[in-house]
Amino acid sequence: MNNTEVVVVGAGQAGLSSAYHLRRTGFEPDRDFVVLDHSPGPGGAWQFRWPSLTYGKVHGMHSLPGMELTDADPARPSSEVIAGYFTAYERAFDLRVRRPVDVRAVREGEGGRLLVETDAGTWAARALINATGTWDRPFWPRYPGQETFRGRQVHTARYPGPEAFAGLRVVVVGGGASGTQHLMEIAPFAAATTWVTRRPPVFREGPFSEDVGRAAVALVEERVRQGLPPRSVVSVTGLPLNDQVRQALADGVLDRRPMFDRITPDGVEWEDGGQVEADVILWATGFRASIDHLAPLKLREPGGGVRVEGTRAVADPRVHLVGYGPSASTIGANRAGRAAVRDIRRLLAGEPVAA
Repeated sequence: MNNTEVVVVGAGQAGLSSAYHLRRTGFEPDRDFVVLDHSPGPGGAWQFRWPSLTYGKVHGMHSLPGMELTDADPARPSSEVIAGYFTAYERAFDLRVRRPVDVRAVREGEGGRLLVETDAGTWAARALINATGTWDRPFWPRYPGQETFRGRQVHTARYPGPEAFAGLRVVVVGGGASGTQHLMEIAPFAAATTWVTRRPPVFREGPFSEDVGRAAVALVEERVRQGLPPRSVVSVTGLPLNDQVRQALADGVLDRRPMFDRITPDGVEWEDGGQVEADVILWATGFRASIDHLAPLKLREPGGGVRVEGTRAVADPRVHLVGYGPSASTIGANRAGRAAVRDIRRLLAGEPVAA
């Protein structure tokens, strides 16, 4: 059994931001806190992104606190750029991330401590910062006939790049940023593409102002306060209408069709009898929060989500969810890491934590 004050689970943007603020406020790594990460190396979920997602295509990557990401080559894969940046960051602030470590469960322990059970041992902690993100829980919708499809089904989490779709008929499912990016990349290679979404996509004109951002975050925050599963920020902000998107709209690449009703062995079919033959169905349908290891704490509300005030789980103030709901953006994760550490310091000192 290892005793510590705080366990940070996850070493992506949210986890590293939290670890930085722990160090900055006097917590010592190994003695006062540990950071556990199940990835093979630094980079969080970015290290698994597809090679064609270059750094220049990344929307809104915000630097970690205390160290700017500068002079990055926009033509390099984002997986390489950000993995290198996170590596340098961990070294610069001596964060001592332990990896690969799989956290299996978090349970109630003795003396008011939380037991963090992993494949590398168990830590007993007075507080937990959960920064596990969503990458490990890709969302696969279920449709009638799905198991009969003779082609390939691929999720964004395993997107191999556009060349893998050369000469194939591809149905792309999903109206978010990943879906539109996949379509625009695949179209020049594929024999045919079809875009389907549950709701008509909304394209946003003009710059993404602070007011727009605050309004979007407020909508997501309200859901988690009610204990509902969080929606992504992009789902309430719309898709940016840049020159590339305008051209794809003009070329018919982003010609959206409503969601199909069933999957057939050779493609997809609508209720009215319309059909599209396909070799591949690419599910750009997003991800869900990776928090199954917290199940023993019974934090989920009847609505399916964890009710959160700030970053603090309402059902257990020892647990903070950073990078969850309104703090899922890169800048939001930085701010949430600071807020979580501030609350944890008060908790450990026996001071009242602000509501």
